[in-house]
Amino acid sequence: MLARDSRTMKTYKIVELHGDGISAELSQSVHRIAEALPFRLDFVPVDLSLENRAKRGLVIYDEAEALMRLHKVALKYPTATKVESPNAILRERCEFSVIHRPVGSIPGIQTNFTRELDIDVVRIGTGGTYEDAGRRIGLDTAVSLRVIERTPARHAARFAFKLAMLRKGGVVSTSKYTIQAQTDGLFEEVVGVVAQDYPGIPYRRELFDSLLASVIMKPERYQVIVCPNEYGDFLSDMACGLIGSVGLGDSANYAFSDDGAITLAMFDPAGGTAPDIAGKDVCNPFAALFALASLLRHIGEWDASKALKQAVLDCVAAGERTADIGGKLKCSQFTELVTGRVQKSLAAV
Repeated sequence: MLARDSRTMKTYKIVELHGDGISAELSQSVHRIAEALPFRLDFVPVDLSLENRAKRGLVIYDEAEALMRLHKVALKYPTATKVESPNAILRERCEFSVIHRPVGSIPGIQTNFTRELDIDVVRIGTGGTYEDAGRRIGLDTAVSLRVIERTPARHAARFAFKLAMLRKGGVVSTSKYTIQAQTDGLFEEVVGVVAQDYPGIPYRRELFDSLLASVIMKPERYQVIVCPNEYGDFLSDMACGLIGSVGLGDSANYAFSDDGAITLAMFDPAGGTAPDIAGKDVCNPFAALFALASLLRHIGEWDASKALKQAVLDCVAAGERTADIGGKLKCSQFTELVTGRVQKSLAAV
């Protein structure tokens, strides 16, 4: 690859939301990959660590939101949830109505699940049971509100059907519509209306509990699954467990204009802060690099996105892995091997 000249390279501003635990190591891995790309990622840092949040309060979210709305795209690392959930606050403030989590079997990783899994979980990013922490009524009872809104449900449904068009697959909507007749019923009603705009896309609805079992027994029946907030949270973590680790999943969060265009996007690895291994150079950057690949695709750098994702998969398939998935490499060593593969791939383009 030719030497980079930052003065003439195409440049993208990326808001980088730093967190806790292994966040710093994941950021180092991402920056190392970025150095190998034939364009520049100009990272705009925001410190969302627990320490900084405690010191600065809600003003840090004001700054994060302002920068994200200005630059339209962000990469976030794991943050600790203590007093508040940074993920929930950012989703509410930035109106991330859709969360997309692709989950697919990874060659080279042995799991208890021997079938091939390749699904896209599309969930409403707001509402559900996550809007209300609930309240106690006396000593023995607690209640909480559950919210389903038409507009986020429509955004999620349209995203799901457009995704199904790209992968030439079908859409399954899932909830407990027979029990939660009003809330889940509204969700299914909205998806059904959107489905009429995509007559060429196979579509069906399934009860959520039945779907969980069916995904395990007959995974080939599923391509794109769209669901309310908490159901998608449960489903995507279960799916990641089937492919080997929750730490192998990445997600994308999207906000939309009234006409359905994406106005703001945030990408992040789905795993936690892993404080027990922080600073030891043993964490797995797999999901963070997949999140970066999704970000690159979003900004239109398709070749780089494809090269990065394939490089990560090729390393794992070749046995070049971190300890959590059966290898012996440190985080930095794995990153260097991925970087080399990315450079080789892009040099051939």
